Amino acid sequence: MILLTQSDAWLIGDIARLLGYILNSLFKVTEIFGIQNIGLSIIIFTFIVKILMLPLTIKQQKFSRLSMMMNPELQAIAAKYKGKSDQDSIYKMNQEQREVYAKYGTSPTGGCLQLIIQMPILLALFNVIRNIPAYVTSVKNHFTGIIRTGEEVGISSYMDEIGTYVAKAKETGVTTKLEAFAKIDPSKENQLIDAMSKFTDAQWNELKAFFSNTIENQDLASSLQSVYASNGDGFAQMSTILTENVDKIDSMNSFFGINLAVNPEILSTAIIIPILAGLAQWVSTKLAEVKRNNNKKTTTEEPNPMGAMNNIMPIITAIFALTMPAALGLYWIAGSIFQIISQLIINAYFDKQDMEEVMKKNLEKANKKREKRGLPPQKSTVSAKDIINNSKAVASKADIDRRQKEREAQIKNSTEFYNKNEEKPGSLASKAAMVKKYNEKHNK
Repeated sequence: MILLTQSDAWLIGDIARLLGYILNSLFKVTEIFGIQNIGLSIIIFTFIVKILMLPLTIKQQKFSRLSMMMNPELQAIAAKYKGKSDQDSIYKMNQEQREVYAKYGTSPTGGCLQLIIQMPILLALFNVIRNIPAYVTSVKNHFTGIIRTGEEVGISSYMDEIGTYVAKAKETGVTTKLEAFAKIDPSKENQLIDAMSKFTDAQWNELKAFFSNTIENQDLASSLQSVYASNGDGFAQMSTILTENVDKIDSMNSFFGINLAVNPEILSTAIIIPILAGLAQWVSTKLAEVKRNNNKKTTTEEPNPMGAMNNIMPIITAIFALTMPAALGLYWIAGSIFQIISQLIINAYFDKQDMEEVMKKNLEKANKKREKRGLPPQKSTVSAKDIINNSKAVASKADIDRRQKEREAQIKNSTEFYNKNEEKPGSLASKAAMVKKYNEKHNK
């Protein structure tokens, strides 16, 4: 369970309003061409959002590529300290691992920042997709048209009449699908819209039958004759307007015959939505795994920590898509298709990149940050030959020893340079001398 603070909720709400504005604008644009369809708007909306998030995706892919190159060295360090649980060994292992990350110009949390940034965006997206009428005014207008019609035709208390219908249905032993709807406060328009936006065909048909006095159960119909008699022609007008608006809502929500506003049913064509949602995500994750395996041929079996998760997530996605409105499943399908396409393009881009040059630029950025903190620059000892070796096999023992000696020498030189003073270690004077010597060294 993800616990959100009040500030997190506000942030997600603000993002949802922004994304809702984009979706609403897209729907209005398609209306210009005579197309009013939620499914089409969601697909276009998904591609636009994914394009806006593409820079984060590229950063994740770059970190993944660098991780492939670093893993042999990180594995070697882990093997070196295997079985050692004393504090000194743990400290040295962490220190050596940090040096590897620094050498490649990245950090252990390099791939996490993008996920943290994307999380509130994804949560906001779910809010928008699950509550389309709250953000798309053209859709909302048809629901408000139904709700406000009662006052226009002289039956402002029709929600009370629906409550009477539910009560009579219980008395006559008739199962009704409007019981939860009848309990909503008539003054809470947004709650009424939210409930109606998730109506199934059976619920709409039951509501239509009530207003048109065409209830099939004769006992129930007879018990409601006084209700119809007291409302005169109001119910007939309400029935006409209800049918017109519901037909329009159904048309907007229909995507190849599937109602995107309701949960897919197992024995219906809508079941294709959760199946495709899970399948598309599975293809996306497998594509990433294939690229990982092609770039990392190791001489030893190395378990992939994300392997199990990559196999489980498509199943979880399919289950969620089955228990939520089909619109959300369509969003997942469109998102996974875009992910597959972008993965292929990004892979092709990085295949042509000189990763040694990428490392060099990363290291330059990292050293600028170290300079601000008064730390010596980190030097990379990785060559193009190292990169090729790292991407094909686990580093040999000779390579490991050589790199270990290079790291130790670098640490020793930096330590000796900054400790050449007579001040008491840790004192303010000692720190001032360290800064002075750092400036002297880099101003030569």
